[in-house]
Amino acid sequence: MSTTENSLGLIVYAPALVGDDGRPLAVTHGLERALPNVRLEWKVSKEGRPIALPRRDAWLAEAAARGEFPLLCNGDESYPVTLYGLETSARSASGGQPLLDVHAQMPLVEAVIAAAADVLEGVAEGARAFWGHATPLSAGAEIALQTSRPAHGPHRPPRGLPALKFPREIRSPEIPHRLGWLNYWSAAAARAIGFPDPPRDADLLTRARRTATGGWIVRFTDVPLDLDNSAHLDALLRTYERFPEIGGRATP
Repeated sequence: MSTTENSLGLIVYAPALVGDDGRPLAVTHGLERALPNVRLEWKVSKEGRPIALPRRDAWLAEAAARGEFPLLCNGDESYPVTLYGLETSARSASGGQPLLDVHAQMPLVEAVIAAAADVLEGVAEGARAFWGHATPLSAGAEIALQTSRPAHGPHRPPRGLPALKFPREIRSPEIPHRLGWLNYWSAAAARAIGFPDPPRDADLLTRARRTATGGWIVRFTDVPLDLDNSAHLDALLRTYERFPEIGGRATP
C-alpha cells in the first residue's frame, strides 16, 4: 500500500478511545457509505499483503475494546483505500488530553473527488471528531511544513504560508492545527475559531454545509487544492488571515 502524490489523505482528531468504544466501526461504516464500491474487509500482513477478514465487524469491535483501531484496507492494490487510528498521548496533544487520530488514504480519482466531502463527514462524525481535513498529499506535504522547525535559522514555511504552533502548544483540542482542501469543524471547533460570521464569511459559506451534529464541512476550492494554482494559494492565505486561532497563532 504505497503512498503516492496522486492520493487524497484524510485525518480527523477525536477524543481517545475508551472501553467498549464503537467509534472505529462507526468510522468504517461512514467511509463505506460515502464510497459504496469500497469495502474495508481486509487487514495487511507484516509482508504487506492483504488478508481477508470474514468477521470484520466483530474483529474491529474486539480491537476497539483493547483501545486499538487497526489498519483496514479494501484488498485492491490497484485502487488502495486504507483506514486506521492512532493515539496521540496527552503530552503531545492539544489541550493536554489524549486524542484518537483517524487516518484514511484513497486514490485521487473522479469518484473519490466527487464523494470526498461525504467521506470526510462520515469519518469525522463517526469518530465524534473535534476537527479534521481531507487534502491531496502533494498539498498536504507543504502544509505540514508550516509546523516543522528547521535545525538552524528562522522558520520560513513555503509559499508565504504562516508558521503554526506544534499541537502540544495549542490550548484546546477544538482548535484546528491547520487548514486543508476540505475542512471538518465540529460545532465546538467552529465556536472556538469564530465561524461563521456571515458578513465576513459570505464567500466561505457558499462552499460550506452543516452536518447532522451541527458541525461544518468547508470546501476551499471546487477542485482539489493545488498550491501551484495562485487562486488556490490565495484562498488558503485569506482563510488563515481570517481565523488566527487556527494553528494557535492568536494572541491570548
